Amino acid sequence: MKKFGLLLAGGIAAVVLLSTIGPMVGLAVSLVLLYFIVKQFLKTESTGAKIGLAIVGVIVLAASIHNVPAVIGVAAAYVLYLVYKKWNGQKHTLIKEESDPFTNFEKQWNEMKNY
Repeated sequence: MKKFGLLLAGGIAAVVLLSTIGPMVGLAVSLVLLYFIVKQFLKTESTGAKIGLAIVGVIVLAASIHNVPAVIGVAAAYVLYLVYKKWNGQKHTLIKEESDPFTNFEKQWNEMKNY
């Protein structure tokens, strides 16, 4: 039942991730463009260039705000990562101690010697 839940969560996360690939690429491109525009804006000294870069920066900022639903895609990728880690996680196995009295005696003797 646990594997079914992981499979279901992973499937939903994969579908959401695939459906938001376009906005994710658009957001990445617009943020990179915005970064370079801000860098250029800070370097330039001309008032006309600053006004032009500010106008272009506002347009690119509007484009990046338009692609904010891509954050859902990033969350889906994280959920997919968690499902993958949980699916391939180690199984917990209980180590049963032997009930041999001599083994238990040796273990207790070693514990007593350490005090």
